[in-house]
Amino acid sequence: MSRMVSLSEAVTLAVAALEAVGVPRWEAEVTARALIDAERDGLASHGLSRLPFYLAQARSGKVVADAQARVEVAGSVIRVDARHGLAFPAIARGVERAIPLARELGLVAVAIGGSHHFGVAGAPVERLAREGLVAMAFSNAPSAMAPWGGKRPLYGTNPIAFATPRRGTDPLVIDLSLSKVARGKVMLAKKAGEPIPEGWALDIEGRPTTDPDAAIAGSMVPAGDAKGASLALMVELLTAGLTGSHFGFQASSFFEPEGEAPSVGHLMLAFDPAHFSDGYLEHIEALFQAMLEQEGVRLPGTRRHALRRERGESLELPEAVVDELRAYAASRV
Repeated sequence: MSRMVSLSEAVTLAVAALEAVGVPRWEAEVTARALIDAERDGLASHGLSRLPFYLAQARSGKVVADAQARVEVAGSVIRVDARHGLAFPAIARGVERAIPLARELGLVAVAIGGSHHFGVAGAPVERLAREGLVAMAFSNAPSAMAPWGGKRPLYGTNPIAFATPRRGTDPLVIDLSLSKVARGKVMLAKKAGEPIPEGWALDIEGRPTTDPDAAIAGSMVPAGDAKGASLALMVELLTAGLTGSHFGFQASSFFEPEGEAPSVGHLMLAFDPAHFSDGYLEHIEALFQAMLEQEGVRLPGTRRHALRRERGESLELPEAVVDELRAYAASRV
């Protein structure tokens, strides 16, 4: 069962639920809007269905509910300590500092440590692209993929994203998980009591499975097989390695309320194309037009932008999620 909810109602409900477990107002608003934006873009696995997990962890202390990210700038590196709070406020603080610094220096890195679920990796890079910057993002996550040839998960599904501005239209956004599908889709299948397609995951013995419970206990299949596993290793080093955060096999679950903080890491890079060459926006259109001349080709991110426009000012949400958020909003720690 689902229910239609206006965007304003969804924001109010999500913010109230977050405040009820001790999240400060600004941090609650940033988090609520990030999850609602995921819903609008058709990415329900990273939308409001995630919020009850965040709330349970804030209530148990696994997430530091009232954490306020600390930012330090050293040359072209912006270091953000999420302080074991939710990721979205830390990401927002880093992006806020990156925009003027990238315009000044040409290239900056935002390194976020001690963090939580990164959410839709395409969101912060799109934000940077709308400011005229070319951007990349990487995040590690709790272990869900084994090294190629192994059975024990060590790497997260480790999303990567890229965005570039375009003249007079929406940015191009590339956003992908390094597993064949995001692990959140397996969680949604488990919640719905449905099987998953073969090829998504392996069980604990390394055998293909369509059982979401066996998939969660086992390992996600990397995109591109050995190549995807190598890229996941690269992301572990760029994120947890550079920020001193937990590697995937050291990080606790984003879904369980108990345990120590996941303390994962993120890395974002922002480039000002004006520092590299003249006429970047005009130049890249030649490639995009050559792509679009071929029947059946669409540019990455166009489906997401179209869904956002189509959904307008309302969302269709699972009734169980709405009811759970209302219960949290009506309570206090």
